[in-house]
Amino acid sequence: MAVAVGILGGLGTFTVGYGNGLSYLTNDPTACANCHLPHNFVGKWLTKADNGFFHALAFTTGDFHEPIQIKARNRRVTQGACLHCHSELANALLPAEHGGDMQLCVHCHSDVGHAGRR
Repeated sequence: MAVAVGILGGLGTFTVGYGNGLSYLTNDPTACANCHLPHNFVGKWLTKADNGFFHALAFTTGDFHEPIQIKARNRRVTQGACLHCHSELANALLPAEHGGDMQLCVHCHSDVGHAGRR
């Protein structure tokens, strides 16, 4: 059991170090994950942990789709971040019914985030 824990701990430490996973724990706006963060304490830290681990793992193993594609859970978080920061502009675009469908902000603003970086 101790050997298994040691191996997993060592691999986890290597993966986080090699993939620069600790950068996801900062609040520095230059860290790419900050636009993927919910604006509540628990959601923010769960998203940081999830993205930090899985991004570090994917970049360490090279096992990711090219071009990188956003997962559904992060798409919901990024849409929430757009609406949180730009609520005064986006209120007119919100659905008439709570929970109704609306166009994603990146549909028109495709130059924001990953798409604008080459």
